[in-house]
Amino acid sequence: MYPMKYEDIISRYTAEYKLDLYLIAAIIKVESNYNITAKSHKGAIGLMQIKPSTGQWIGKQIGIEGFTEEMLYDPEINIKMGCWYINYLLKYYNGNKQLVLAAYNGGLGNVNKWLKDEACSDDGITLKNIPFEETRRYVEKVNRAYNIYKKVYL
Repeated sequence: MYPMKYEDIISRYTAEYKLDLYLIAAIIKVESNYNITAKSHKGAIGLMQIKPSTGQWIGKQIGIEGFTEEMLYDPEINIKMGCWYINYLLKYYNGNKQLVLAAYNGGLGNVNKWLKDEACSDDGITLKNIPFEETRRYVEKVNRAYNIYKKVYL
């Protein structure tokens, strides 16, 4: 029910980017249920459901030459890109996992907008309300899966 497929790849890139292996496993579980051919209605692809435009940008950041959309179906590339991006978001949001997950799903621009909105944030650095229901549920699902992965695999 809570598989740990591609553990060697996940382990490699969580070590490289100093990430929690169980967080990445939980993100993959929620994003694609470990289906390498997953493609969302919004065009996000692969295990970590990366949009081609985001993949193009990440590819430039990490030196992937000749990026193509098809590369996102490769577990090695998809997990590397997803881990790099989670690491980027963790640095951007000073390690705040809730903001990272909200941005991974709802977009960095939206999270930044919510942080400036008193209906969503009291202090401009944490969210008390996530206006997008899909994103709110996503954060809850990933946190739940993360806790289960820790119980099952620790």
